[in-house]
Amino acid sequence: MILHSNIIGEGKPFIILHGFLGMGDNWKTLAKHFSEANFEVHLLDQRNHGRSFHSDDFDYELLAEDLKVYCDNYNLKDIVLLGHSMGGKTAMLFATKYPELVRKLIVADISPRYYPVHHDAILEGLNSLDFSKIKTRGEADDALSHYVHDTGTRMFLLKNLYWVEKGQLGLRINLEALKNNVSEVGEALPIHATFNKDTLFLRGDRSEYIGETDESIIHRHFPNSKIITISNSGHWLHAENPKEFYKAVMNFVS
Repeated sequence: MILHSNIIGEGKPFIILHGFLGMGDNWKTLAKHFSEANFEVHLLDQRNHGRSFHSDDFDYELLAEDLKVYCDNYNLKDIVLLGHSMGGKTAMLFATKYPELVRKLIVADISPRYYPVHHDAILEGLNSLDFSKIKTRGEADDALSHYVHDTGTRMFLLKNLYWVEKGQLGLRINLEALKNNVSEVGEALPIHATFNKDTLFLRGDRSEYIGETDESIIHRHFPNSKIITISNSGHWLHAENPKEFYKAVMNFVS
């Protein structure tokens, strides 16, 4: 099975992997800008997300293999690979397994280390949505607000809403599989995994996902890496400061 993607522009291949509970379309605006710099941008939906296939099985080995199947299907080589959060973990593992396919690696606001489960309230909130009663996006937002207080986070999550049929809302994500496998999302990169080509780590100045203690771990796995901090941004640094994010990426890839 091939991952669903939205391909924008023509030129050198540039793959973008979204984070947990996201989808490729979250990156559409930045992808258009990258495509104007002569990149063919592939916005992928990872398994159990967006329009890609659903599966009971979910871990980084599978996500990396899904990406390998995708690259083989489209004959993609010498790629620029960018991943955010969970997508960054997939990108890191893929680059260490298939370094011959990756020209440059960009990891947005995630470290190779282990992260404890911290999505409980979000998953509980999404699970509470009763679409036999909820008939509008506003009603879904109101119901989710009892679990997720931050408006920006709710807006991000509710992008998963879609019309299953006329008058019937649903979620595109495979919520059951993601709930059952949520512990996999925080798993560390295998201890001996390394990638020796150019790598850029981007972190938000208001985010706690990459701290000073992560720097030695990053350089151990990625000896040719550098870490840049994006100002005025948290974990969704690409959405909160897209201009600075774009500039940092373009400086690195060109």
